[in-house]
Amino acid sequence: MDDFFTLENQLCFSIYEASSQFNKLYAKVLQPFGLTYPQYLALLVLWEKDGLTAKELGNRLNLGTGTLTPMIKRMEANDWVRRERSTVDERKVSIYLQPKALKEKQAIITKISADVKPCNIEFEEYEELMNQLNLLQKKLKQQNESLRK
Repeated sequence: MDDFFTLENQLCFSIYEASSQFNKLYAKVLQPFGLTYPQYLALLVLWEKDGLTAKELGNRLNLGTGTLTPMIKRMEANDWVRRERSTVDERKVSIYLQPKALKEKQAIITKISADVKPCNIEFEEYEELMNQLNLLQKKLKQQNESLRK
C-alpha cells in the first residue's frame, strides 16, 4: 500500500501531466491564430450556441467572472467576439461571435486536427477515454459537493 503513495502511482498527477501536455500542444497549435487554449474553449462553446450570456458561458467553461471577464475583453479587443449589454436587464451581458471567429473556424479546426492526429489516438480509444474521464469527473464532483456540506 505504501507504493500507492508515490508520485508515479497518483491518478491526480497523471491527469495533471496529461492536461499539461494538452495545454502545450494546443498553445502551439493556436499561437498562429493569437488564441489561448481557454479562448479556444470559449469559441467552441459559442460555435455551438452564439449569444450566450457571460454567466452561461462561464458555467459551461466552469470559469468565474474574475477569469472570464478579462479573457472575453481580450477576445473582444482581438475581434473574436463582441459583448452586448441587455436593454431589458443591464446586469446581463451576451457574448456574440464576430465575423473573424466564423471565418477562422475551419482553419482552426483543420490545424488542430492535423496537429493532434499524430498523437495516434484511435476513435475507439478516444471514446473510451472520454467515457472514463466523464465518469471520473462526475464522481469527483459528487465527492466535492459532499465535502462542502
